[in-house]
Parts: sequence; C-alpha cells; structure tokens
Amino acid sequence: MYRLLTFWLAASSFVSDAGVAEAHRGRGHVARIVTEEAYTSSLFLHKDDAACPARNFYNYSAFVRAAERFPRFGGVGDHDTRKREVAAFLAQISHETTGGWGTAPDGPYAWGLCFKEEIKPASNYCDATATEWPCHPGKSYHGRGPIQLSWNFNYGPAGDALGFDGLASPELVSGDAEVAFKTALWFWMTRRPPKPSCHDVMVGRYLPSEADKEANRKAGFGLTTNIINGGLECNRTDDPRVNDRIGFYRRYCDILGVDVGDNLDCANQLPYS
Repeated sequence: MYRLLTFWLAASSFVSDAGVAEAHRGRGHVARIVTEEAYTSSLFLHKDDAACPARNFYNYSAFVRAAERFPRFGGVGDHDTRKREVAAFLAQISHETTGGWGTAPDGPYAWGLCFKEEIKPASNYCDATATEWPCHPGKSYHGRGPIQLSWNFNYGPAGDALGFDGLASPELVSGDAEVAFKTALWFWMTRRPPKPSCHDVMVGRYLPSEADKEANRKAGFGLTTNIINGGLECNRTDDPRVNDRIGFYRRYCDILGVDVGDNLDCANQLPYS
C-alpha cells in the first residue's frame, strides 16, 4: 500500500517548476477541472469513511490551495492534456493512500486518500549518508501525505522548496492537509535528473535521452509510475501494484471525461535505478 521513495536526491539536481509557482489568482484551472462536488461525490467516495485513518483530513479546499502554489499543474496544454495530468496525479496519490480491496463497496478504486501516514514503518528512514540533509534526533522520515513522502533526503528539499523545516518538523506532512498536498505536488512537478518530472511527462515536455530510448521509457502514465517507484514495479509483467495505479487512472479519466492516452504501464521499461 505504501510506496517508499527510495532514490537518492542531491540538492544540485533539483530543477523545479515551483519557481514559477507564486500564489495563483483565485481558484483557477484545477478547480475548474475538479469541482468540489466531483472531488467529494465521485472521485473520493470513501476518504472520510470511519474505516479510513485519514478521514476528514484530505479536504477539497486544501487540495485547491496547494494546487494554486503550482500554477503549471493542470495548466499546460489543451484541455484534455490538463485533465489527463490531473487524473494521473490523483491516481498516483490514490494508489499510495488506498484503503480499497477487491470487493470493496463501489470497487477498489473508490478508496483513495484513505491513509495519511505509513502504518508500522520499518525504520525511521534516516539515511546517514545524505549529509546535506542531516536527520534530527528523534524524528522519523517515514511515508506521509498523499505521495507518502519518505526519507530525510526528500523531506529536507521539500521543506526548503515549500517554506517549512522538513527535517525538524516532518510531522507537518501528516498534520496539515495543505502542506501534505503541497509535498505531493512538489514531487510531481520537480525534475530530478536523469528523471524528468511527472508533470513534464504528462504534458508533452518530456524529451527522452539516448539512455531513455534504450530503456524504452516512453511518455505516458506508465512513465510516471517508473519515476515514482520504478525500481520495484517496472520491467516486470502484470505487476499488481502497477495495475492498481492504472485502475485508479482509468476511473478518474472516465470521471473527468478524457481518454487515458498511450503507454499506461511500465512493464517493458527499465527503471532508473
């Protein structure tokens, strides 16, 4: 259920679209793509059920306010491209936080945003070799928020980009819904060479290198899965985790009225690590 982001991120490798993301005027294009009614009554039917530990946390207002921090999210390309990107983002965070199961009411893909924190983390996810992002004593950097942000080398730069101390106060990611969504969008929008950003992939800005071409890393929803968790899920056939991500994506594209595009899985893509 929880997908750890286990890649090494050097500070010099971050090239983020967040630089253009000053507070957007009003409730802009993302709110027009995903209305509050769609968010609560169609996309996330069960996020506030008693069975979900994150009930009443991932509210619509927090999602929209976080999106305003990243005006290029859902704001690049034609209308279908914008809707497809938003659907892809929501699908990926739904998989990371799913509370669904095969016979769940309304199906397994109606249970996104059910969790806000990793249950029984295996460690405190402190990589002592990441000296640029030193861990604080007593702090745990386990999976939190919609994208299940993990490890000190992710919390540190996320906090720097978003204006909070991710190393000293990692619990903000599971304590403040707007911060939680912002960390997920920061991850989505940020390039980490040699990885492109998920945003670039979904809006047609991905330019594959020769290494990407040799690894069969083609643009599409499947490449966002490779970026997020390719080391564990890609270059293998019929992986149930990949299928779960695709299931959410198909459902959300259907709700938003857009086709899913090409290259949904990463079965024939080599991972980045």
